[in-house]
Amino acid sequence: MEVVLDRIADRVLGLPRAEGPAPEVTKDLRVPMPDGVVLLADRYAPPVTGPAPVVLIRTPYGKGTALGKLFATIFSRHGLQTVVQSTRGTFGSGGEFRPFHTEREDGLATAEWLRAQPWCDGRLAMAGASYLGHTQWAVGPYLDPPLEAMCLAVTASEFVSAFYPGGVLAADNMVSWSAQIGRQELPLAQFPNPVQTRRNRRAMAGLPIAGADVAAIGKPVRFLQDVTAHAEPGDDYWAMSDHRAVVSTLDTPVSMVTGWYDLFITAQLRDFRALADAGKSPRITIGPWSHGEPASIRTLLQDQIGFLAAHLDGDRTQLRRSPVRLFLQGANTWLDFDQWPPESTATDAHLRPLGRLGDAVDRDTPPDTFTYDPADPTPAVGGPLLTGKAKQRDNTAVEARPDVLVFTGEPLEHDLDVLGDVGATVHVRTDLGHADVYVRLCDVDRDGVSRNVTDGILRLRPGAPEAGADGVVTAEVALDPTGYRFRRGHRLRVQVAGGAFPRFARNHGTGEPVAAAVDGKPCRFEIFHDAAHPSKITLPVFTG
Repeated sequence: MEVVLDRIADRVLGLPRAEGPAPEVTKDLRVPMPDGVVLLADRYAPPVTGPAPVVLIRTPYGKGTALGKLFATIFSRHGLQTVVQSTRGTFGSGGEFRPFHTEREDGLATAEWLRAQPWCDGRLAMAGASYLGHTQWAVGPYLDPPLEAMCLAVTASEFVSAFYPGGVLAADNMVSWSAQIGRQELPLAQFPNPVQTRRNRRAMAGLPIAGADVAAIGKPVRFLQDVTAHAEPGDDYWAMSDHRAVVSTLDTPVSMVTGWYDLFITAQLRDFRALADAGKSPRITIGPWSHGEPASIRTLLQDQIGFLAAHLDGDRTQLRRSPVRLFLQGANTWLDFDQWPPESTATDAHLRPLGRLGDAVDRDTPPDTFTYDPADPTPAVGGPLLTGKAKQRDNTAVEARPDVLVFTGEPLEHDLDVLGDVGATVHVRTDLGHADVYVRLCDVDRDGVSRNVTDGILRLRPGAPEAGADGVVTAEVALDPTGYRFRRGHRLRVQVAGGAFPRFARNHGTGEPVAAAVDGKPCRFEIFHDAAHPSKITLPVFTG
């Protein structure tokens, strides 16, 4: 029966059928760390004679949980000796789990231990997604001799930009993940729990945000305390987790998978480009997915198994593809390119009076205004979320609010492909100085339904950026990159608001640190779009 189920799994996942006996599993290998802590690992050994290469997966989510077993079992059934290790302080491994703090030291010690084992031939590779990708970046650039391959899915060389995008605490994602890791070792914690989900959402709305962990799961979570306490500018607390400086030095072959609605996509594409610019040969696949979406697992496993087989077993078949493979949303098609971003034409769409969006700049028009109230924060709809209703959603309700400005273009005469990095320049004056500028690009279909494509946020503080003599600040807002076809007859729409809650923590308007802030002040915005202040969104238009 087990063989039949394995063959069904291979067929569903689009993998070649694995032949031969089932892997031999050795549980709870004890791996010593330099400080005396012992981490536990399971070894999945295919039926081979003599020492063989090892694929290392380091996970905080449990080596014996369903996902850990899934990857290790499938890898080993396809001939890849795999070791899955529970990171420090999780699922039986010793020490305290302080996310991102000791992954370099623990990872390097684990690699040294593996290379000393009689069943390892000295060759190591690493694989995994999300935090499991962070554990790879914490090892790969520093290991000598280097890894044979790294398989990096929905991850990046640094996570801080995802903690605080545009300088704003990503409240929804941070509270959701904190609640997950805070209760993940409880019975049945791996299964959906609507009651817990509702508690998490109530906790996000509570103040101060530093208390959301206790509100959500009834106890403190060290990670949420860390991430809220170190959210202010100039804090280098997370330096130990930032590996951007060594990305270009990496000599290990790299394969990446991500999605257009993944919270790490901007950082992951930055890593890809840094490797490519340094003369390496990374490859990446970008699909129409959010973070950890089940629909992405098939592609992820195919990518990682094929890449590992190429570099550990010499099967080069899976390397015969373009460096960049991406899904063009709206066109429902996959495209191949030699580089990221593909060549495109930077095209400006200007914010105009009366809620219009177009090529021209009006010479002398008054600004549009709205008031953002932290007591009734502008709600978030869809986007790159870890939990809840992510990706594209109907924005009709939020666009009807008085604290959201909407600028809409004319119906398109032809399909418009936007492919690459998107940015917005918004000329804004606020009465408090402490404010956020949130910009979202939407696709309005022929029925008038507005759906989000990409967005970004920027926190303003007095003097950062510097205001002009008229008090107007030029806010340069980076939106996430996208690959999207706006269909003929559809219209482009740009939203401008003072936040998107609870995805981003509310701006209290007081300058008080986000961890402790409770009180707030309404903030009046003026959005300028005259000849002296040409607010716009800049789109990378691809003509193929």
